[in-house]
Formats: sequence, C-alpha cells, structure tokens
Amino acid sequence: MKMSQNNSDKDASNNKTISLPISRVRLIMKSSPDVSSINQDALFLTTKATELFVQHLALSSFNNGSGKDNNTLSYSDLASTAEETEIFHFLTDILPKKILARDYLKSLEQMQEEEADN
Repeated sequence: MKMSQNNSDKDASNNKTISLPISRVRLIMKSSPDVSSINQDALFLTTKATELFVQHLALSSFNNGSGKDNNTLSYSDLASTAEETEIFHFLTDILPKKILARDYLKSLEQMQEEEADN
C-alpha cells in the first residue's frame, strides 16, 4: 500500500513540474507507427524536454524580436528566429516567414522569367 502511495505522490509531483498536457504528448508519440508502448519516465522526460525547448525558442525569439518594447512575442519573431538562428533552422518549414499573396505571385513571375531566359 505504501508503494502505490509513493508512486502516486511521485506522479503528482512530476505533473506539477511540467506545464504541457502529458496526454497530448502521449497522443503525439503514439501517432508514430514505430511506437507500441510508452514508458511513463520516457513520457515525462519527453514532455519536460519539449517544454524546455519551447521556452528556449520563445525566449530567443523574444530577445531577438521586435516586441521587447511592448512586451510581446509575435509569429514573425518566431519565424525570424527559425530562419536566422542555426540551432532553430530546422523549423523554417514549420515557421515560414509570412508573405503577402501579391508578393508571392510577383516573385513567382520573376522566377518563371529567369527560367525562360535560361
């Protein structure tokens, strides 16, 4: 009986040290066809690592971004950090810089003209 109480106390204290919902992380992990079962410790550590990564990305984006004056963090700050910081460069596909449709169409026309010239 003491053993189960200690485990539940441990689980409760672990849940207090993380902010992300463990059930969501479990769902994402289980969506991989390579994962059949998930150890509770692995789940907790993955959740905590994800939380720390998101905090690091947000802090880096805030410090390098334009929102310091009004204490905000914008999507463009995140996208700029992903593009300009080597350790976050793998996120450029997930956090692309926003572009207006007319600007995209203009750049697409220029690319097509350059290809036609070659």
